[in-house]
Amino acid sequence: MIQENLREQALNAARTALFSRYREADFAFVAGSIVRGTGTVGSDIDVVVVFPSLERAWRESFDEGPFPVEAFVHDLETLSYFMDLDVKSGCPVMVNMVASGEIIGRRMAAAIRLQTAAQATLAKGPPPLSGQSYDALRYQISDLIDDLRGKRPPDEVFAIATALYQKLGDLILLGRSAWTGRGKWLPRMLKELDSEIVSRFEQAFRHAANGDGGPLLALAESELDRHGGRYFAGYKVEAPLEARSSRKSHTL
Repeated sequence: MIQENLREQALNAARTALFSRYREADFAFVAGSIVRGTGTVGSDIDVVVVFPSLERAWRESFDEGPFPVEAFVHDLETLSYFMDLDVKSGCPVMVNMVASGEIIGRRMAAAIRLQTAAQATLAKGPPPLSGQSYDALRYQISDLIDDLRGKRPPDEVFAIATALYQKLGDLILLGRSAWTGRGKWLPRMLKELDSEIVSRFEQAFRHAANGDGGPLLALAESELDRHGGRYFAGYKVEAPLEARSSRKSHTL
């Protein structure tokens, strides 16, 4: 009952924000842990606001009553742009908010069509790992785990593990055609995979936090093996042509 009351209060706050700040908007999707029924006092509300047309999209934060609000303000064209970026990155932040959000505002039929399309996108899964970002991910993991070989002080093992956490999670999830997440969403997405890999992931990072990098090294190597093994020799990234100083050189 407490969660339901909190959810209704959050939706009322979102409606107030929509009608006071974004009067010309067509509709909005209200998302976040409170709307899902898992939030607590202090949890914020995510609101994707959709206008008929805007010169440019923006993001802003404000308080509405007792609730902190993160607003993502778009028209259909800019929203589509950022949702496409989500899909390409394999991390569907905006797509998730649209797919799971509570719809408020006018033009409900248009909002439902957009939500249905977002849900279909999530069900389809991310694109296969490929290209420069894939090569960079494999290289970065390979480079980091090289630092785990041999004996290191516990604080250095912890620092390496911190740098590996997101990258290895991305490789595990995207390498299995599953969406990835950022921050607190990464362990949530991992828990949707089979329990064995999740258990290995959690245990490896617990050991690393205590200065033992062995299990993490073994896990990372086994994941790289699924993608052709360690990737270091042969990796190359070219700087953009415009990466030059505008200052003219001086002859002494």
